[in-house]
Amino acid sequence: MVRDLKLSVVIPCYNEERGVRGVLERMPAVVDEVVVVDNNCTDRTAEVARSLGARVVEQRTPGYGAAYKAGLGSASGDVVITLDGDGTYPPEEIPRLVQVLLDRGLEFLSTCRFPLSDPGAMGWTNRLGNWVLTFVSGVLFRTPIRDSQSGMWVFRREALQRLHLTSDGMAFSEEIKLEALLNKLPFGEEHIPYGDRLGEVKLRKWKDGFDNLAFLVRKRFGWV
Repeated sequence: MVRDLKLSVVIPCYNEERGVRGVLERMPAVVDEVVVVDNNCTDRTAEVARSLGARVVEQRTPGYGAAYKAGLGSASGDVVITLDGDGTYPPEEIPRLVQVLLDRGLEFLSTCRFPLSDPGAMGWTNRLGNWVLTFVSGVLFRTPIRDSQSGMWVFRREALQRLHLTSDGMAFSEEIKLEALLNKLPFGEEHIPYGDRLGEVKLRKWKDGFDNLAFLVRKRFGWV
């Protein structure tokens, strides 16, 4: 807990046996609940997560957004924190980020990975894709987001009731930030160190990038 607020961490996973172990072993003591979403894993992700104290929720509908919908719906904390199961986002930063959320009176805090603390943690094509998607979201929605694709967020759980989240895919990450801004929730960003991935890369960079770009256009014109 932080300031008598229960903290829940939600981690969507598809075959992250190696990564999720590393993430859970680094989880700070202030976290009260960890929800790991088994999104059709065929490895030992769920078994490893349970052995390290996480609660595992199954989601048979494939996709990053679908996994998050299941996990967020199962979280019981006053404040929810999200992480990827591959070790790239730092669990050690959770206490500081929660304090930032509370001290700044925010309802939604998204993390910003840029400038990268370790330039080798992200390839140039991924950096270019992030820049394009963040630029387009800013043009279409006139929003001040610096890192529209970041997957680590800290927010008050009741804020979810005000967000209309439709994407079952990777576009969920940009959509949840846009929804927070469009619904005028007190919103901020905070820099974090971004690390190397543990395990196999699942991102289909070109397909996911174009899908995310198409989603931004559809959402802007109400076609979702």
